[in-house]
Amino acid sequence: MTRTPPWARWAVPLVLVLVWLGIGGTLGPFAGRLGEVATNDQAAFLPRGAESTRVLEARKAFEPSASLPAVVVWTADSGRVSTAQQQAASAALSALTGRPGIGSAPSPALLSEDGEAIEAVVPLAPDLGKELPRVLDEVRRAAGQVPGTAVRIAGPAATQEDLFSAFSGIDGILLGVALGAVLLILLLVYRSVLLPLVIIISAVFALGLACATVYALADQDLVRVDGQVQGILSILVIGAATDYALLLAARFREELAARGDRLEAVLAAVRRSAGAIVASAATVALGLLALLAGDLTNNRALGPVGAVGILCAVLTTLTFLPAALALLGRSAYWPAAPGPAGTGADADAGEKGRGVWPRVAAVIGRAPRRVWLSTALLLLVLAAFSPGLSSRGVPLDEIFVNDAPSVGAQQTLARHFPAGSGTPAVIIADAGQAAAVQETARGTAGVAGVRPVTAGGRPGTEPLVVDGRIRLDATLDAPTDSDAAKETVQRLRERLHALPGADALVGGYTAQQYDTQVTAARDRTVIVPVVLGIILLILAGLLRSVLVPVLLVATVGLNFLATLGVSALLFRHVLGFSGTDASVPLYGFVFLVALGVDYNIFLMSRVREEALRHGTREGVLRGLVTTGGVITSAGVVLAATFAALMVIPLAFLVQIAFIVAFGVLLDTLVVRSLLVPALVVDIGPRAWWPSALAGRDA
Repeated sequence: MTRTPPWARWAVPLVLVLVWLGIGGTLGPFAGRLGEVATNDQAAFLPRGAESTRVLEARKAFEPSASLPAVVVWTADSGRVSTAQQQAASAALSALTGRPGIGSAPSPALLSEDGEAIEAVVPLAPDLGKELPRVLDEVRRAAGQVPGTAVRIAGPAATQEDLFSAFSGIDGILLGVALGAVLLILLLVYRSVLLPLVIIISAVFALGLACATVYALADQDLVRVDGQVQGILSILVIGAATDYALLLAARFREELAARGDRLEAVLAAVRRSAGAIVASAATVALGLLALLAGDLTNNRALGPVGAVGILCAVLTTLTFLPAALALLGRSAYWPAAPGPAGTGADADAGEKGRGVWPRVAAVIGRAPRRVWLSTALLLLVLAAFSPGLSSRGVPLDEIFVNDAPSVGAQQTLARHFPAGSGTPAVIIADAGQAAAVQETARGTAGVAGVRPVTAGGRPGTEPLVVDGRIRLDATLDAPTDSDAAKETVQRLRERLHALPGADALVGGYTAQQYDTQVTAARDRTVIVPVVLGIILLILAGLLRSVLVPVLLVATVGLNFLATLGVSALLFRHVLGFSGTDASVPLYGFVFLVALGVDYNIFLMSRVREEALRHGTREGVLRGLVTTGGVITSAGVVLAATFAALMVIPLAFLVQIAFIVAFGVLLDTLVVRSLLVPALVVDIGPRAWWPSALAGRDA
């Protein structure tokens, strides 16, 4: 028998490390380039087939070119606007016509009824991208030429500029905060120098590969990326790659202590942990891909992007990390290296020790029913507050956590003009029913005024007719992002749809918000069952059981509702949010349920392994003691990475960050540590039905 040369045993891990160093060096810069293919134009993420989406397409025929409106509002220092100031405002903006970035001629300056403010709309080119701040600065300079006035800019263009500012530097800031938090936690928990660095490097390689893949897909217009998806991708990849790495590293430590030979130990670690890692990754990836079943485009955008990130995290965990651990051996854990072979596995040492997890296992072993009943009751009490979390959308003045110029400008506009000024409801209807449509719209409660779009934009002329259709702009009384404005849009649609022969459609900003809210609710009813079905199938295949998967899904579902209950209390009474974005509950569900099942997969796959040797009761307690430390560390790391999203001053990301971070900690410390083990111990071998384990003694 030919003996393998020593150099050959190290060739594969060495080559793998070198290959990943090349990949990291080549693709790493893409982690900072996703902004080049990202869009923060919310019109690109409207529901497919919704009425407001159809209006967005139809209104193009009535505009020389698509535009992004910037609403300029002047307030007089003296309190009253003079005729000279109004004329100066119109002249200042008319000078912008034809300049780069200006879509068409600005509207004339209009005086408010109270005589204290002037308003005008400057249509900007819709595809300015990073040029938007420069063009708006030019508008500000022109508008600032009106003496004795203060100038503010509101409307969609100003909101996009503030979004651009919020997401500027997202790659560097978010990545630095997340990686810094992970590194600090790993150093404190493992008291090792090299292992945290190796895990961080593995996560960074995964992120570079994921970002390069998503960049290529977005560049070919196969996926859409905005700042929110971009931020979530970074956090998801770092958190998932770290979680999977911790599970593999912990198993390698056990095998190294038991076997001594680093190559045998790493092969055994990969063999015994790969099933749980792949199943966990499949749960999250397929859960994210289930978002493709939805109709809301930004939900569909996150699905494939997140799935790509998860696949890259698994790839680095099962290739680069084992190779690096094989080369480092015991030194990876220095100065807390495993003992030499023959001193006993870490699991045995943990079971005999006086650590936290042996004590937790002892409590569960003595009174499992009392433990699971008390923890379930706690979660049910918290879940009772979940109906208080409103997901009808976030008002404009709550979109940004910090004060934003566009919010202050909109509030100034609303004080002097109808609150919907500058962003009217857009009505497209049959030209033959123009008079009836205009009269019906004007008579609808909540509509302040109706104006037909005319040729050349000149008031008092005949409505512009394109292919037998007309367009009317209806200014609403209520702020365009308010519930009252959405109710007005509903009334407009009901009344106009009932007009014979009008074939009317109602769109515009408020209608887009309303359609997004309705579509998000519809998406939840479709996607939630799909995600639960996917998770049940994966768990059933991994654990070869029916009852245990049902119990696990029920517990993570209860954890999700409890998290929503806590969020409802915190958002309203501490952070001052009146509600959440329509997509927040769905994102929270997908992340919490999929990631929550992750930790239960890590636990129950080890429990099943131990139960095959020691029976169900002893298998649960041994599995809890063995995996308790690593799963808790993984949960803390994942919570910290998602909490890093709070550095971006947007309500949507702050809400997602809290829901996922708190929910992961609640799942890790309560559901996985107490509720699930106690339930399985109390049920006994029957929990494994219909597998052969169900017939064994506990």
